[in-house]
Amino acid sequence: MEILLILMIVLSAHVVCLIYSCNMFHPYSPYHKYYHPGDLMVGGISSQVSPVSEDITFEDHLSPILPGHFIGVPKNYQHILALAYAVKEINENPQILPNFTLGFHIYDSYDNAQRTYQATMLLLSATERLVPNYLCNIQNKVIAVIGGLDAEVSLHVATFLDIYKIPQVGWMTLHLIYGSAPIMNDKTPGLCFYQMVPQEELQHKGIISLLLHFNWTWTGILIMDNDQGEKFVETIVPLFFKNGVCVPFIHRFPKATDFTKFEGMLQQGAKIYDVIMNNKANAVVYNGESFAMGNLLWLQYIPNIEEVKSKPKGIVWIMTAQMEFSLIPVQRAWDLKIIDGTLSFTMHSIALPEFRSFAKKQKPFSTNKDTFIRQFWQEAFDCVFPDTTMSDVEENTCNGKENLESLLGTLFQMDMTGHSYSIYNAVHAIAHALHALSSSRDTERSVVDRVGRKIHGEDFWKNIYKKKYHIISSFSDRNECSRCEDKFYPNKKHDFCIPKSISFLTYKEPLGISLACLTHSFSLTTVLVLGAFIRHHDTPIVVANNRDLTYTLLITLLLCFLSALLFIGKPGKFTCLLRQTTFGMVFSVAVSSVLAKTITVVLAFMATKPGSMMRKWVGKKLTNCIIVSCSLIQAGICTLWLIFAPPFPDIDMFSVTEEIILQCNEGSVTMFYCVLGYMGFLALISFITAFLARKLPDTFNEAKFITFSMLVFCSVWLSFVPAYLSSKGKYMVAVEIFSILTSGVGLLGCIFFPKCYIICLENYTSVWWGHLNRRTVKKYLSTIDAWKFSEKCKRVTSSLNSESKV
Repeated sequence: MEILLILMIVLSAHVVCLIYSCNMFHPYSPYHKYYHPGDLMVGGISSQVSPVSEDITFEDHLSPILPGHFIGVPKNYQHILALAYAVKEINENPQILPNFTLGFHIYDSYDNAQRTYQATMLLLSATERLVPNYLCNIQNKVIAVIGGLDAEVSLHVATFLDIYKIPQVGWMTLHLIYGSAPIMNDKTPGLCFYQMVPQEELQHKGIISLLLHFNWTWTGILIMDNDQGEKFVETIVPLFFKNGVCVPFIHRFPKATDFTKFEGMLQQGAKIYDVIMNNKANAVVYNGESFAMGNLLWLQYIPNIEEVKSKPKGIVWIMTAQMEFSLIPVQRAWDLKIIDGTLSFTMHSIALPEFRSFAKKQKPFSTNKDTFIRQFWQEAFDCVFPDTTMSDVEENTCNGKENLESLLGTLFQMDMTGHSYSIYNAVHAIAHALHALSSSRDTERSVVDRVGRKIHGEDFWKNIYKKKYHIISSFSDRNECSRCEDKFYPNKKHDFCIPKSISFLTYKEPLGISLACLTHSFSLTTVLVLGAFIRHHDTPIVVANNRDLTYTLLITLLLCFLSALLFIGKPGKFTCLLRQTTFGMVFSVAVSSVLAKTITVVLAFMATKPGSMMRKWVGKKLTNCIIVSCSLIQAGICTLWLIFAPPFPDIDMFSVTEEIILQCNEGSVTMFYCVLGYMGFLALISFITAFLARKLPDTFNEAKFITFSMLVFCSVWLSFVPAYLSSKGKYMVAVEIFSILTSGVGLLGCIFFPKCYIICLENYTSVWWGHLNRRTVKKYLSTIDAWKFSEKCKRVTSSLNSESKV
């Protein structure tokens, strides 16, 4: 029972599957195709033939194309040979895609959208069985497709390939359909389209230059009646008007998609013939598809078929590059007088001698994988093969020994044309891209980032881009990268080296100009303050604050400001030696002067006490001793620095990616920080001493001002260290200049601006003598000059008391 139940379930499931199975479409085997096996397959959509009569519709299945139902263009067979020759050349080269063989699969587009879509689907299904949303024979998946002969065919191919993200390498341009907006930039079908020919803008400029050179300012335009022609008119006509070229007529030549409508085409051609022959245009610009030149030959025979009103005349035709001088077989014996003197733009090509030998070896009986060659052979040599299905046709029999070199150039060329050379280049571009990808994957290594995560493939290259390593590559996904020279850095795509710019702080840039202006402003302010003190040197406030120390401090502050100018400009050997040592010595003298002033204030108050032993220490000797001894220690440090590790001009090429930094190398970073450390030690001693003396009673006691000045000084240089270490290049120099100016302004402002206020804005004489008495003089004066003045007042008072007693 259990076995029977299982059997019933299986049978019922099979019945359900049959009921709901999809009806797969099995298309007929294409009549024209060319297959060459390989590990990596390249697809090709060619335009070899056009149906004689076929309406484009998407309502019914396509009917098979049989011999006799189409007209071929023999010259286009060279495009297929160019693709096959490029693949053969790549497979024989051991330097490209080693251990891989390149194959191809080519179908015909038959010059209409419906059959182009079918051919594209067949490329994705090597078994020629169309399964929706499934790629059959995945092992031989097509990795790229060479586009069609014309822009519209390439567009139809791109529409379908974009679904599967398969790139199409087009050897024609889609610009004429989409105008100035490249398809690659839009999220539209054709996203994976790569163009292998020059842009149309270059051809438009060439047409304008040609017309102006011959002074053909009265030029007509003849185009194909399709989107490509409309885009050409939309683009070229404004350029004509802009350059003074008049357009007397614009006519659209009907596209021969259905030869059953041949009578209507002739009537329209007769109208075009009358307009062209009656017009006085110097030249006619003709833009069309690759085989459009054959349509032009019909014009000379229209007077024999249709009634026309005009007589024939010579016309200078100017043809665009996408048109080839190719004919259909029926036109092989036609007169070509109408196109005599035609000027045509051509695509770039290089002679390949081996291609000529390759073409000679092609025989219609040598392979059964190329069904294009039989069609080409019959139409090119005007013969039929014995086994043809058209048994009722009595023509020359093809024996396969016909000579290709005997054919007219309008039917076939042994040398590679510009169109074929574009296909040849497109195949090589695909092969080199595959080789770069293969090399990248073969040498790929996993990398561990900072948090321990493994980085593979594309992520690894993204990290390299973010870190801006100095490497470049002709392909962005390969490991074999070459390093840029030290004087260069890679661009964002890492495929080109750009010269680095030289960077140092100069007087020509805003930062250097601003710092120089501040330096001169503060220096001028210091000179004015010094002048004010010299002018009022006999005033009590100047006398009370020790004139000699004041002058010394102001002069050293002036030198401090001026020393900042040594840091601006191109570093040289002499300036590098003077920069840090001058700055260190001058600031040490300035801070030593402040320390001497602070100690003098304290000793002066201590010396005013009766019986104090400090009186012998008060005087110029003490202040001079403090300044000289403190400065000599700093001078010793600087001397050792200059002897053992002097600063020197240096070039830094690696700190900033895009710049070469010209800088002064400190020689010894330890000695540099010793200079800063000793200067900070003096400032700290001055701050502590002034802080302790801040409450000493005196109208002109400057201990409070010294305290604030040292607080500013220490704050500036403490914050200087991290800012200096985190800066690079000229900004590091700017940080040091800013610190020099800020600390100097702190000393100048906190110590001298209050005194200048008293000197310049107050009636200091009345203020001083109005508050003067013996107790004030004895208690508040803080320098040796003030102490001597107090002693004189004592002697005067004693003499007055003795006289009153007598």
